[in-house]
Amino acid sequence: MSASHAPVPLYAFAMPDLLANLNPEQYAAVTLPDESALIVAGAGSGKTRVLTTRIAWLIEGGRVSPSGILAVTFTNKAAREMMTRLGAMLPINTRGMWIGTFHGLCNRLLRAHHRDAGLPSAFQILDSADQLSAIKRLLKANNIDDEKYPPKNLQYFINGAKEEGLRASRVDANDAFNRRFVELYAMYESQCEREGVVDFAELLLRSYELLDSNRALRAHYQQRFSHILVDEFQDTNRLQYAWLKLLAGEHSAIFAVGDDDQSIYAFRGANVGNMLDFEREFAVRHRIKLEQNYRSHGNILDTANHLISRNSRRLGKDLRTDAGAGEPVRVYEAATDQQEANWIVDEIRALLDQGMSRSEIAILYRSNAQSRVVEHALVAAGVPYKVYGGLRFFERQEVKHALAYLRLIDNPDDDTAFLRVVNFPTRGIGARSLELLSDTARLHQCSLAAAAPLLTGKAGAAVASFMRLIEQVRAETAPLNLPETVEHLLAASGLNTYYEQEREGQERLENLQELVNAAAAFAAEEGYGRDVPARSLPMAPGASAAPALTDDSDAVEVIDAGAPLVRQMTPLAGFLSHASLEAGDNQAQAGQDAVQLMTVHAAKGLEFMAVFISGLEEGLFPHENSAVEIDGLEEERRLMYVAITRARERLYLSFAQSRMLHGQTRYNVRSRFFDELPADTLKWLTPRIEAGARWGGARDNAGWGRDWFAPPSHIETALADKQRAADTGYRTGQTVFHNKFGEGTIIGLEGSGTDARAHVSFQRHGAKWLSLAVAKLQIVD
Repeated sequence: MSASHAPVPLYAFAMPDLLANLNPEQYAAVTLPDESALIVAGAGSGKTRVLTTRIAWLIEGGRVSPSGILAVTFTNKAAREMMTRLGAMLPINTRGMWIGTFHGLCNRLLRAHHRDAGLPSAFQILDSADQLSAIKRLLKANNIDDEKYPPKNLQYFINGAKEEGLRASRVDANDAFNRRFVELYAMYESQCEREGVVDFAELLLRSYELLDSNRALRAHYQQRFSHILVDEFQDTNRLQYAWLKLLAGEHSAIFAVGDDDQSIYAFRGANVGNMLDFEREFAVRHRIKLEQNYRSHGNILDTANHLISRNSRRLGKDLRTDAGAGEPVRVYEAATDQQEANWIVDEIRALLDQGMSRSEIAILYRSNAQSRVVEHALVAAGVPYKVYGGLRFFERQEVKHALAYLRLIDNPDDDTAFLRVVNFPTRGIGARSLELLSDTARLHQCSLAAAAPLLTGKAGAAVASFMRLIEQVRAETAPLNLPETVEHLLAASGLNTYYEQEREGQERLENLQELVNAAAAFAAEEGYGRDVPARSLPMAPGASAAPALTDDSDAVEVIDAGAPLVRQMTPLAGFLSHASLEAGDNQAQAGQDAVQLMTVHAAKGLEFMAVFISGLEEGLFPHENSAVEIDGLEEERRLMYVAITRARERLYLSFAQSRMLHGQTRYNVRSRFFDELPADTLKWLTPRIEAGARWGGARDNAGWGRDWFAPPSHIETALADKQRAADTGYRTGQTVFHNKFGEGTIIGLEGSGTDARAHVSFQRHGAKWLSLAVAKLQIVD
């Protein structure tokens, strides 16, 4: 509806000046004519304000009625915030307006037109867990091997196809394995139709198909929604963009707000290219950049701008602020990951002493597994914390599975641990078998493990096989120390293999690897040497070498003639107690003001007074997989940009020269991102550790290099790389071939002589550290 033919608004007299206090760019965006436009909104630039003010301005000016607005967000929280703000701006009931997430709006559309969509009126929605259960039922009902066709992989396959707008009949299958997945997809669709249920991906696909196939219905909604506003446009996937185009038709105006520099969800199907496609396909004449930042100080913004400028194919913008330069960005280089964590905790304590609340402090990391060492330092310091959008390390599913196996090795009569893993990974031990086993245990007044030999038939054979596995692992780990025991258990139990086969199991594998590190760190803190078996009984400090007294397998030791008996714990038992205490501490801290821990992905959309970005090392951040993925490094750089722009006043960057991996020390190269940050915004807090030896810098009379507070120059780094290449015959960036892993690219080199190692990113097997004396890599180029 044009402004010249607009009806007089009934409530305009009651409205304050909506455009007051808008900056020039915001004002220009809000008052654009009734046509499609792209608003490139930088972090902290007030995009939610622009969106809501645009809606209120359109309604107040009579350009559209509230029912003619469709506003799409990516989270329910954002939708609620938008409606709350609109309710404060306009004297209308916003509950009837079409404002919500893609899934929420599609659900509303399908409810209103369920017959046309071929759905029952009371169709139910499956969340992710319900969908996985439905897939497992499907496989079981059709006697399909769930080890060959893992349910989670099938779930990923189905959702991926739907998000591409593909039904089973249209999915290309290039081999027998994928053809079977397509068949299972079709069977899953039939099962959902019979049961009258839809999953989340189906909501959007079914809604798209409804509008695409029903011309009259499509015309109705195209005429109704003359203004479509979309938040976080850079995060739309292919089907979401197609759905928007259907609703817009040729006449509706799409007001797209997004930031290509914050597109970090490619792994979920987000397509940043939709922004450029939108400009072309809708002949967009107005592209407005919101560059005034209301969140961060100047040094933080300059750091972010300098970094992201390295990316190509950007729409381009530079954030600015009137808040002044503020504090410099603090950089800390630690010798070890534990030292890094302790430094973070010390800095947090200093911030708390200055009056900052804990909830205004965030610790960000690239991978969930990194949280473990930081959590441990916080617990030791008594600083309450919360893992935002996730679980604490010892509460994660895969870690709890591994701990349950360890508990069974330590104590086979632990029924809780037994029930958790007796059929994980699956061994054909179903609910009926466990019911029979429980009845037998009750009858004989014994544990489930003790009752296992008394069970007969198929159920008895399956449980007996599990018990043989536990006994075998107990025997094989008897001479091993604590971290070796954990590492062996992960392999022997099948947990590693199970998560390796999961389509999205990489993060869980990283957490299991971190459990080995946790065991090694615990052993070191408690003074257990590498030669102390995990299940041996250590002597108490000052104890004599006299034989220990025992009573019902509980070991005790006499410290001296007049002292009481002191119950001793094996390293394994001590580690299990430590894990339980750290996990249980979460309940004690519930509801407290707490430091926020999260991955960078989880931090998007949030802001904090102080932000710590930890683990800035090559292979960690940027992630090692980015070396072999198309545009992988650019997405990692966008992720770093998001991390930096979460900070309002204080930003801390840290990395460690060495980090524990598989219970062993891994030596790291600092992240390349440091070379992409402006030197004048950074303040290096630590002297270069062994600066002269490592970087070649001259030492002064005090024994420290002159470049205490500066990173190594590009020339120094190049000389170091050249020296490593001369020592080994290899160089970074070189393509090599390995007999087992195939072709890969060298992304790092360290050591010399027989200790020389190469960090190689293989196309099919990911990144691996290989000993050059053993690997015999063939140079391809």
